[in-house]
Amino acid sequence: MVEVSPMLLKQIRRDLHQIPEIGLKEIKTQQYLLDYLNTLPQDNLEIKTDNTAILVRIKGSNPTKTIGYRTDIDALPITEATGLDFTSVHQDVMHACGHDFHMTIALGIITELIQCDLTDDILFFFQPAEENMSGAKIYTDNGFLDLKQVDEFYGLHVHPGLEVGDIATSKSTLFAGACRFNVTFIGKESHAAFPHEGNDMIVAATSFIQQAQSILSRSIDPMESAVITFGEIHGGVADNVVAGCVNTTGTIRTLTHETNDLVLNRFKEITLGTELTYNCEIVLELDQMGYVPVVNDEKLATEFIEFFNQSNELNCLEVDPVMTAEDFGYILREVPGVMFWLGVDSEYGLHHAKFNPKEEALHLVVSEMSEFLKNRGNS
Repeated sequence: MVEVSPMLLKQIRRDLHQIPEIGLKEIKTQQYLLDYLNTLPQDNLEIKTDNTAILVRIKGSNPTKTIGYRTDIDALPITEATGLDFTSVHQDVMHACGHDFHMTIALGIITELIQCDLTDDILFFFQPAEENMSGAKIYTDNGFLDLKQVDEFYGLHVHPGLEVGDIATSKSTLFAGACRFNVTFIGKESHAAFPHEGNDMIVAATSFIQQAQSILSRSIDPMESAVITFGEIHGGVADNVVAGCVNTTGTIRTLTHETNDLVLNRFKEITLGTELTYNCEIVLELDQMGYVPVVNDEKLATEFIEFFNQSNELNCLEVDPVMTAEDFGYILREVPGVMFWLGVDSEYGLHHAKFNPKEEALHLVVSEMSEFLKNRGNS
């Protein structure tokens, strides 16, 4: 029997924390995970890889369904400033979003469950590139993670603002969908004294931005939520020259798949209308690797909350959605499931160079989530 002790979990977390890697380049991280997995009893374990992704199946004795659990494995291009003894050894890369915690928890759960009698299969997806390339979309699109073979899916994300011992989720949307955009307006320069000889793209861009904001006030149900942010705008070469080119970038965030589709369609329509109105060319780039909303299944979320309301170790809260994004939405769009927050009580927030979650949360969630998945895998 392998004891999943707090000391073991802390050591795994610290080992992983020191070797953060950017999405789709998680070579050392994957090797560490595989080395650990290979120390476990292999009789009921099936391991597959694709580039830096890993699928681990714990095979049940008489499976009628498959329960999925996902953890992300990549890190961020941030220079760590925690001063910890186990700080990142990779320059300008840090586990500033807690994925070292996520991986440690998944390994701990696998270690617990491989020693249990399970009826159904439990599938663990160690997913690359959550931060930069939407690995959930990559590995579901290419078929490595076959969502048709999974009946329900679970995942977590650390939350610096919740106390250790707290978990939190929602019966609907937990994270927003997010799509980056880049819009380039192409017209014609002219001298400012002869504006009729040019085609002013500052005017066209200004009109476009104003019309895009009207999507929120006039196209969306006021009971729904969305955000359109233009974060950058660049154009013009001199104060006495009509600008022939303007570029603007930003992000669109929505809380439902329907609202997400509506906003993107209206964005495209306004682009066409602005081209006609200002007799210009507009190049609209929408990030196809963007994130869709993370929408929990109401029935499964209710059962999840009811299970953890009986826990003596964890306090389960219901919370409102946030406008940050997570690519687990691509999985929950196809398979019913639940994502939840894990309280780690950090003074500094996610993506901060001093983010330092409390390790006391590791053993609590491994123990309790193992019981939950064992319950789901024997139902």
